[in-house]
Amino acid sequence: MPREPGQPRQPPPPAPPAPRDDVTDVPGIRCGHWTDPVGMTGCTVVLAKGGAAAAADVRGAAPGTRETALLGPGRLVDRIDAVLLAGGSAFGLAAADGVMTYLRERGIGFPTAAGPVPIVPAAILYDLAVGAPVYPDAAAGHAACLAAEATEGEPLAQGRVGAGTGATVGKLFGGDRAVPGGLGSASARLPDGATVGAVVAVNAIGDIHDPDSGAIVAGARAPDGDWLGGYAALGAGVWPTAGPGPEPEPIAHTTIAVVATDAPLDRSAAYRLAQCAHDGLARAIRPCHTPFDGDTIFALSTAPSSAGAAGSIAPHTLAILCAVAEQTLARAVLKAVGA
Repeated sequence: MPREPGQPRQPPPPAPPAPRDDVTDVPGIRCGHWTDPVGMTGCTVVLAKGGAAAAADVRGAAPGTRETALLGPGRLVDRIDAVLLAGGSAFGLAAADGVMTYLRERGIGFPTAAGPVPIVPAAILYDLAVGAPVYPDAAAGHAACLAAEATEGEPLAQGRVGAGTGATVGKLFGGDRAVPGGLGSASARLPDGATVGAVVAVNAIGDIHDPDSGAIVAGARAPDGDWLGGYAALGAGVWPTAGPGPEPEPIAHTTIAVVATDAPLDRSAAYRLAQCAHDGLARAIRPCHTPFDGDTIFALSTAPSSAGAAGSIAPHTLAILCAVAEQTLARAVLKAVGA
């Protein structure tokens, strides 16, 4: 519509921020780390401003989680406030207490007569044998939230930080042949304007493969530098061996991730997103979801609660979203070991 004479000129709409290619590109998502470079452990928090519809899918056989039952169908609480990813094995779940304290200090949480109760699902990985046997605690979780505040608008630090600090990969031939894993994040913008982001702490027993070529990019090597290729050995029906040595520790692994979007999803659609995102792990980590891993993915939708209340996303749109989430998470895995 043309401007009437004398009508003040309206300023142009602000340009969208430049993409950072990490999970904080999703509107409403902030992310921060607490890192112990001496103890080789840490935690990463994903804060959802205004809350998020959420679901979780656990595929590994050795998980360590908190509040995942709350994310199942038919539960009273329909939105969560944050997700914590942490090292420290089951001890690291205590870091979620600090996230709850941070949120309660700001009046955020499920309303009750005694004040808000923040909803903070969490998952952990095992890194106790990498550095000192220490683990993130409540103070660490609180510090990760403050870091998310302080670094808002900046690219997310990746590599050996946060929950990925003590992560390792390529352990089918024993821990002495492991190489660094880490934390990675990526994002993608869909043609309809929706954004999908992922953040992942990669601590797998398997090697990391390029999803397109199948080539190993991180894993155990022979003394001559060649890849040992544990996944190929398993496919041939034999347990990998590089000589005498201990069997892999049964709980010393696990990849944990958050996939987030601003597309409107109810809990059922978010669960489908989490399920399909696991395909991204399987494309990049081989083998994946083993008896030794506790692989867990949380899926979040930051759309207003009313937008996804009736499961308004069309099935074909959800299928596209799932495919993009799979690809984005696989790329985040590669970034975790490349950083």
